[in-house]
Amino acid sequence: MRPKTLDHVAFWVADRDRIADFATERLAMHVIERTDKFTLVGTDARRGKLTLFAAEGPRERGALKHVALRVNDLEASLQGLNGVEVERTDVAAYFDVYEDLRLGLVEAQTEVEYDLDHVALFSANPEETAELYRRLGFVRDGDRRVEVGGAWVEFHEGAPGDPERPLLNHLAVLVDSAEEHQEEARELGIEVADVVDAANTRAVFLWGPERVKIEYVEHKPTFALK
Repeated sequence: MRPKTLDHVAFWVADRDRIADFATERLAMHVIERTDKFTLVGTDARRGKLTLFAAEGPRERGALKHVALRVNDLEASLQGLNGVEVERTDVAAYFDVYEDLRLGLVEAQTEVEYDLDHVALFSANPEETAELYRRLGFVRDGDRRVEVGGAWVEFHEGAPGDPERPLLNHLAVLVDSAEEHQEEARELGIEVADVVDAANTRAVFLWGPERVKIEYVEHKPTFALK
């Protein structure tokens, strides 16, 4: 398993247009792609993005605590959030969007504004879960988090549950070959949830610890999203 970067985080949401409008109007993102099934938002199609899949509501947070985006200047970025209740720390700010989706902004040097900084997940055993992610190609970074391409997945004490309508659809990491990762997953005995051959990408979806789905996505040579 050789993931290169944290490519996107995908959610099931009842009103994707409302959340997409928040991202474009408040966070200076843009709509990269919109189909009948999903809306993809971000600032660069080849960097960290948010994918909003249309689904019936209400959704349950389940394993998802929050997703944090990286910005060079936190104070400047917060100007777009006037009127939004924000929880501050020294270099970060967290806030609720809609449908229990909680986002954060983290101040750190970045070439792409609003790139993915980290995903925070609830886990019944954070240390054990972090170790299990190593098997999936993530790099252990401390007791309760793993790293991929300069971004992190953090594990926080809590019950992820098994909701019928989860908010979190999947985490996605970029790889050179989805097919090679599919073969390796089978050799390691990791359950394959799905394989998708789309216009711009090929992907294999695996079931990770505590039933968090992880997509290993390959950009095709014809990938042309911006």
